[in-house]
Amino acid sequence: MKKGLVSTFLALTLSAGALAAEFGSRGGPEPANIDAVAQALRQDPYDMELLISYGTSKGGSAGHLALSIRDQASGDEFVHSANFYADRSEAHARGFYNAELMTRIQKMEYLFRTSSSLGETASFGLDFGEIYKRSVLGIRVYGVPEREKAELEAFFRELNADFQRQATDTRYHSGEVRYGYLDLNCAKTIGSAFRYGAGYAGLEVLNGPYFSWRLLKKALRANIPTEMALKIMREWQARGYVMDVVLYRKYAASSYMDPHDEEPVAFKDLPNRFPSVLSRDFRREAGRYEDYDNLFAAYLFYNLGKYRVSLDPASQRLQLELLKAPMPYALAEAWAKKHAKTDHLKLQRGLPGPAQGRPVEE
Repeated sequence: MKKGLVSTFLALTLSAGALAAEFGSRGGPEPANIDAVAQALRQDPYDMELLISYGTSKGGSAGHLALSIRDQASGDEFVHSANFYADRSEAHARGFYNAELMTRIQKMEYLFRTSSSLGETASFGLDFGEIYKRSVLGIRVYGVPEREKAELEAFFRELNADFQRQATDTRYHSGEVRYGYLDLNCAKTIGSAFRYGAGYAGLEVLNGPYFSWRLLKKALRANIPTEMALKIMREWQARGYVMDVVLYRKYAASSYMDPHDEEPVAFKDLPNRFPSVLSRDFRREAGRYEDYDNLFAAYLFYNLGKYRVSLDPASQRLQLELLKAPMPYALAEAWAKKHAKTDHLKLQRGLPGPAQGRPVEE
């Protein structure tokens, strides 16, 4: 009898704790209009969306790359994302979601939800609820054949099957199939899906270590999120697909701290850095990037920009803003190259004056 009372008390305490979680925290209240914003965005008939998360470390920060695939019949969108904790390390053996290499969850959960369909071990701000920790750029693409989407889905299932059976030396990877921050990372899994799954034979997917700013010299053979996204976008342009960009802005008021971090920091106090290419910008603690490739990417995403989604702290509702008409890709790329070159040279020489290009919001 006492055991039953204790169990009931614990359950009630946990439930009360969940209800008491503040807005912008794990288990806390969610924006009331998530579904309405999702329906508004789905008025555009895009097929897929590359999701590039901003970085949360000082200096140049690479962020994360995931892919959302839309079912045109049902309208459902599922995000496929490499699982940082699926590395088979002892450190991540307990208390982390590590059941599969590629997670698959609804896009609104990935971006805005505060509880996860993956269970209690899923990581808030990483596996779900991204915008409470960092901004996310969505590169939406139109005109993709259903066959191609099915091939991508099939490749992600292959990745998970290979992970479960601890496969080694597959057609897409040398060594054991498991997450590796310096190897089989988010950029490589997404790039491999297009190259080996959807038949993008011309898409370069590098074999080599992923980077850390401390290991910069070892990063020459890295697959990096923004660089991989740009490669895929060029493949889409060559196929005649149309693109635009949505900026999902970071909610800047979350006081949640990830208990897994060695030195927990409130999400609101974490850097929110544009996802950098491999460059000298990795040495910059803060401030504007100066590398040509970073300027080009930031300008290109702005030129393709259409919407911005923000979470208003006062109303605790999502706000969808139509920013402008996106440029056609060829024009967006040409202007981004021109302005990036001019601004890079100006910054290198320390010349005064406003920038020629306009970056996607940093």
